[in-house]
Amino acid sequence: MTKRKFPESAGLLPTWLCASALILVLAASHARADDEALPDIQTVINDFGLVASPTPSRDRPGWRAPRKVLVWSAVPNIVAVLRQAAPNVKIVPVRDKADAVANAADADAVIGLCDAQILAKGPQIRWIHSYWAGVEGCVAIPAVRERDILLTNNQRMAGPVMAEHVLAMMLAFARGLDFFIPERMAARWTDVVPPPGRMQTLQGKTLLVVGLGGIGTEVAKRAHALGMSVIATRASGHEGPDYVNYVGLPDELLKLASQADFIVNTTPLTSATTGIFDAKFFSTAKHGAYFFNVGRGRSVVQNDLIAALRSGQLSGAGLDVTDPEPLPADNPLWKMQNVLLTPHVAGDADVGSAASYALVRENLRRYVAGEPLLSVVDLKRGY
Repeated sequence: MTKRKFPESAGLLPTWLCASALILVLAASHARADDEALPDIQTVINDFGLVASPTPSRDRPGWRAPRKVLVWSAVPNIVAVLRQAAPNVKIVPVRDKADAVANAADADAVIGLCDAQILAKGPQIRWIHSYWAGVEGCVAIPAVRERDILLTNNQRMAGPVMAEHVLAMMLAFARGLDFFIPERMAARWTDVVPPPGRMQTLQGKTLLVVGLGGIGTEVAKRAHALGMSVIATRASGHEGPDYVNYVGLPDELLKLASQADFIVNTTPLTSATTGIFDAKFFSTAKHGAYFFNVGRGRSVVQNDLIAALRSGQLSGAGLDVTDPEPLPADNPLWKMQNVLLTPHVAGDADVGSAASYALVRENLRRYVAGEPLLSVVDLKRGY
């Protein structure tokens, strides 16, 4: 249940379509969801730092022990696992959005989909679980807020592998791979990176993590292990792990950007983070810094980023997300030597899906029992 490539438009793409791409990838990679393959849930909670809601689901308005739950899944075994977790609940696998709409009338919850038409046809739906971390499209559906639907997601689950992706991009620039790989393709033995590039080490450099959440914390942990000095911003306060030297609030972003050699965006897309990386931000950033984005494409004013890269204000950029997605073939970013592009695949890995299945199973068990759920989305904040 990792982040796959799909067009990003602040949730305008139907989320069932995003889910379909996600699940089909898992099926193709032979991901197993049988009960024996799933890790112990307490291990998952500890490993990924999952947090339970302070409010039992039974105390939420409109809660009742669910009788019917819709599950979008192309992995047949996950349905069997969920049926084992909730033997007295009718678990209904659905093929697509139309199938879900047709079965929504008496459904109490939906796993894997979040769509306005489904909610319109399912007035009793009180809980939705998203298979991915980004839920801006789901939160934007009026019915979700109006009905105060309980929304849970896969926050933190892809953090470790996405952090490795960021570090891979950082190291690629630091060691000149952005230059040497094209030289290899041209069969040229060039042993010096031309200006403005330069070979460097990450040790001793300063990294700014914008959004010290699940992904950002994993990035910070790995950067610290490489000897970097880590600073960060987060909306919830100044608290942070020992390996982060300073945690600032969002209004300190520009000040901190002026100190950083490397900057990475790991924020969710909200009204507060849309377009925050603009001309003012890039002009304030330390001259020659590198910028990385594994959050959302719409957090960046793309033309301003291109201008900063062309002028040399930024030495380079590593982008796993863009606006729009897929990036049009005529976009200047494709041809820029100082840009690394990956097609929204930072969350892909050969391991990890079993932990996500375990989370889904546990949240279903908890919802049936009326207990506090894990990884609850704050609808006001949008993540």
